[in-house]
Amino acid sequence: MVLKEYEDEDGRSLFGLWFASLDAVAAAKVAVALNKVERGAISNVKPVGEGVSEYKIDFGPGYRIYFGMDGQALVILLIGGTKKRQQRDIDTAKSLWTDYKARKKGKS
Repeated sequence: MVLKEYEDEDGRSLFGLWFASLDAVAAAKVAVALNKVERGAISNVKPVGEGVSEYKIDFGPGYRIYFGMDGQALVILLIGGTKKRQQRDIDTAKSLWTDYKARKKGKS
């Protein structure tokens, strides 16, 4: 699978900003999870609605990665977060995914 960060109309990636804010140990755990997603090993994934899925990382405060699938092989990384902010992050991810699909459709 190919991973790509969602970027808003200004070229800003909320996932990238979140990842850059992590300490070295947490960033390494997230990087391992991303590598698993690239290889298609997504056993820790559950759908959260509207085409968005959540990858749960069992470490620290319960890190989460939210993404959408564009076809069979393209993973769009939307946002990352923790268990504490889970519902807000899910709502944000759904909004970003809706925007991604709308802008992609507009380019077709």
